[in-house]
Amino acid sequence: MIPLPSLKALGLAAGILVLPSVILAQVPTPQELARTTPAGNYLAGKEANALRDAAAASAYYMAALRADPKDPELLELAFYSVLADGDIDEATRLADRLLAADKTNRNARLILGVRALRFKQYGTARQQFAQAARGPITDLTATLLQAWAMQGAGDGTGGVALIDKLAGPDWYAIFKDFHAGLILDLSGNKKEAGKRFARAYKLEPTALRIVQAYASWLSRNGDKDQALKVMEEFEKSLPNHPLVVDALNELKKTGKLPMLVDNPQLGAAEALYGLGAALGRREEELSLANRGLAYLQLALFLNPTNHLALLSLGDLYDAMKKPELAIAAYEKVPADSPIKRLADIQVAIDLDSLDRTDEAKKHLQQLISAHPDNLEAILAFGGILRERKQYAECADVYSKAIGNIPNPDRSNWTIFYFRGICYERAKQWDKAEADLKKALELYPDQPHVLNYLGYSWIDQGINLDEGMRMIKKSVEQRPDDGYIVDSLGWAYFRLGQYDEAVKQLDRAVELKPTDPTINDHLGDAYWKVGRTLEAKFQWSHARDLKPEPEELAKIEQKLKTGLVEEASSADARKPGEGG
Repeated sequence: MIPLPSLKALGLAAGILVLPSVILAQVPTPQELARTTPAGNYLAGKEANALRDAAAASAYYMAALRADPKDPELLELAFYSVLADGDIDEATRLADRLLAADKTNRNARLILGVRALRFKQYGTARQQFAQAARGPITDLTATLLQAWAMQGAGDGTGGVALIDKLAGPDWYAIFKDFHAGLILDLSGNKKEAGKRFARAYKLEPTALRIVQAYASWLSRNGDKDQALKVMEEFEKSLPNHPLVVDALNELKKTGKLPMLVDNPQLGAAEALYGLGAALGRREEELSLANRGLAYLQLALFLNPTNHLALLSLGDLYDAMKKPELAIAAYEKVPADSPIKRLADIQVAIDLDSLDRTDEAKKHLQQLISAHPDNLEAILAFGGILRERKQYAECADVYSKAIGNIPNPDRSNWTIFYFRGICYERAKQWDKAEADLKKALELYPDQPHVLNYLGYSWIDQGINLDEGMRMIKKSVEQRPDDGYIVDSLGWAYFRLGQYDEAVKQLDRAVELKPTDPTINDHLGDAYWKVGRTLEAKFQWSHARDLKPEPEELAKIEQKLKTGLVEEASSADARKPGEGG
């Protein structure tokens, strides 16, 4: 059998490399894989991995591995892609093969340790985890999982001692105290558990799971009032979160909250979920995002109905621009979960992103019909209509949301802001102005509202001084927001102060170089100050950035005739919405 390096060299040198005809449009079928050379599958797998398409990468690498089952590079690549795709059973089989070839493969040991922990093979799990540590993240992961294996074997005290011995960066502390508290609580050492939860809460009082664990411990140890206080304080930072609302209702009804985890498998799943969700928030870094994805999949292997892990998995797929995979994750959230409605709303948003807007609307209408007070669903529906430029309809939807808020406060400013945008673009300025002013009343000096209202006044030739003051104040708060800086530059343009317009629009293009509207505006400003060659360059660039069809026609006309006042995009231009 030809080893992989020879396959790659042969395919590339001889020009006979067979690649799939439509790479990564979907997971390849067995027939497509059979028609592709092993080297072609290898390269397709690399491309799929770069595009964060774990399902396609897994299929391609596994096909290449079948052609050369002893190649160590292929074996490891297939292992990681299968793990990221969530096929933990296959990943464990590949991990066994990896260890047979390389006893020092620490990642394989981590996965085999998780498998052993799931099946209550605590001694085996501990041995695997003990050999899995390497690097700051893996050191912490392996230690927490080893501690949970020790708890499962009846040595919770030893597990906590192991956690306490782990040295590392400052951010370790919150994970160490949180999991030490969970292990001590499950082991019956309530007093020490309370101390650890209190320390974790002091370190991070806005972390949902820490708040839940601490409030649960307080309620089960005779301090219902303090438990209520902890949850109510948290609700101020995250109003109406279903898990918080659920906990508060339970506390008021029964005076107690259940333990966050009641067995070592759930404890280990909690560790993997917490780390996976944290790493997933660093999705711009491919290696960290991939590790976050793998940890979330392992958490679900230990606890398939972990609703928060499913929600985080969907969120990570959304951040990776994989709406189909996000929908699949959100749809697995159990029907009785308090966060099911959040998952359902995200499904609708993802359907719309796939241009399945009618399905998205129907989905949200069903949610709203079932729960007319579901403010999040109403807002999501309004957002879809606004993005689809159905402004009159979106204003009506936002009005329904406002009708469900008897006493609006600062947290509701966005509803009035977005309804104001819909009214303005539906050419109902009086209503729009009233809503934008209301948004500022609720949230004084909010930069996006200042920008929108200030620009709208200048665009209409009214309240010029106040409008410019508002836009300048918005820029002071958001100096690196290209859309807001563009508003300032365009306001100067509308006022005929073209030199200042060029200065600001140059800066806006630096901040948002790929936005067609901002490049178009800079071209207009260049033309007004006599820099006609540069103006045409900016218009050409704006044209190539795929502007809206009506704006494209205006840009093409300017490239033919130069800037004629009637052809300027000024009248059609709207400030960035932000928010």
